[in-house]
Amino acid sequence: MTDPIIRVRLDELLKERGMTLTELSHRVQITVVNLSILKNGHAKAIRFSTLMRLCDALDCQPGDLLRYERTPDQAT
Repeated sequence: MTDPIIRVRLDELLKERGMTLTELSHRVQITVVNLSILKNGHAKAIRFSTLMRLCDALDCQPGDLLRYERTPDQAT
């Protein structure tokens, strides 16, 4: 059985807003490397303060940025 995942939709939101990862990095004062780790789904956690800064900079809600996905074997 595969664990469900939280998908980070950072790429989609950046494209929708015509913003680069570097620009977002400057706005939220997080390194490009750390944003890249988050964007690529390799982050194990995110602080609420970071999530709030991302939502503020991207003009979105946490649910716009994060998506819970079940694996096919978890479907009921």
